[in-house]
Amino acid sequence: MQPRVILDSKKLNLTITRLCHQLIEQHKDFSQSAIIGVQPRGVFLANRIHQKLTEILKKKNIEYGKLDITFYRDDFRLKSKPMIADETNIEFSLEGKNIILIDDVLYTGRTIRAALDALLDYGRPADVELLVLIDRRLHRHLPIQAKYVGKVIDSITAEKVKVEWKEEDGADKIWIIEDDKH
Repeated sequence: MQPRVILDSKKLNLTITRLCHQLIEQHKDFSQSAIIGVQPRGVFLANRIHQKLTEILKKKNIEYGKLDITFYRDDFRLKSKPMIADETNIEFSLEGKNIILIDDVLYTGRTIRAALDALLDYGRPADVELLVLIDRRLHRHLPIQAKYVGKVIDSITAEKVKVEWKEEDGADKIWIIEDDKH
């Protein structure tokens, strides 16, 4: 199978802008809402969403945090190498807030389940919504659904979605590639 690009840099930027306008429609000025990026890869998307919302709303104080889920994962002890935790940085109260949880790819739902468990250790939000760049809707193991989706794709188990970020990988590009585990 040849790798194929499903979003290039230009389409990614348009997708992020669209997602931001959907968030603004729902959350208005974000006075009761906060953005939480799921470490490690969801933080790249959350950074972009936060930056674009700040530009559009001309508002500097949209609350934004980063959440590490390493020790909440159900496969934590099954990895052959020790897992290295990322930073959790939430410098505001979640109590009564509307939280937008952001990750790059929604696949089985296990990462989001872990994120929900971790999030509740920091408080009890009024509402939690999920925003993802890519929804691989055919492979869910848990009943988790995103409210905001950049792109829905149908893929087979032998395929993997690879998200490349300019900050980490040198370019913005989302691919479907053959999963070498199959």
